[in-house]
Amino acid sequence: MAGTFSERLDEIKRRIGAACEKAGRDPDGVRIMAASKTQPPEKIREAADCGIKLFGENRVQEGRQKIPLSPSNLEWHMIGHLQTNKAREAVRLFKMIHSVDSAKLLAAVDAAGEQTGRLTPVFLEINVSGEGSKFGLAPENVPEVLKLANDLKRVEIKGLMTMPPAAEDPETARPFFRRLRELRDQWRDRSGFSLDELSMGMSHDFEVAVEEGATIVRLGTILFGERQKQANTED
Repeated sequence: MAGTFSERLDEIKRRIGAACEKAGRDPDGVRIMAASKTQPPEKIREAADCGIKLFGENRVQEGRQKIPLSPSNLEWHMIGHLQTNKAREAVRLFKMIHSVDSAKLLAAVDAAGEQTGRLTPVFLEINVSGEGSKFGLAPENVPEVLKLANDLKRVEIKGLMTMPPAAEDPETARPFFRRLRELRDQWRDRSGFSLDELSMGMSHDFEVAVEEGATIVRLGTILFGERQKQANTED
């Protein structure tokens, strides 16, 4: 999508508004997250100047380098795969973690909270599609993890996150977004967790995600343009 960052953002808001109208939703119930992987601090500042306050990073190492160089009033979330040995630093750097994909990681985040004195809101990442190449909890394992969460003091389960299979047609993602919402409704009724947040939808399918109940859409390319190349280094 061409134009300035501000113009791209305005068009995205228009499209979210149209998707909300179609679904009978309030546009204020959808937050735009700038997925800022590989974006330099000057791009973060440009986005912030245009009103974006919510940013998502994929790697702890990149967040460690970038967050101190960015405006101090921004909200940073961890949206990439998180290794348990990085849990403490992730808790220190990020307000929320979207990618809790195992009971072991949930316990590690809780332990990190005990060490740092922080309560960390988290999303459980759900592998709705069952793809072996994707991270995430199998749906049948989620009730057990929610039960575990009841005994933890330093994590707060806020909602669910998913990534559908890659496909050119955005409509291909709809059954997976819908299934996550349906699973959320089931688990909410049975577990007592409100699970109000649904983090789903990216640059190519965010309108479908909004129609199916997304409360946070993670937008990178459509906001910033094509990503810069980055060396493939470990966290």
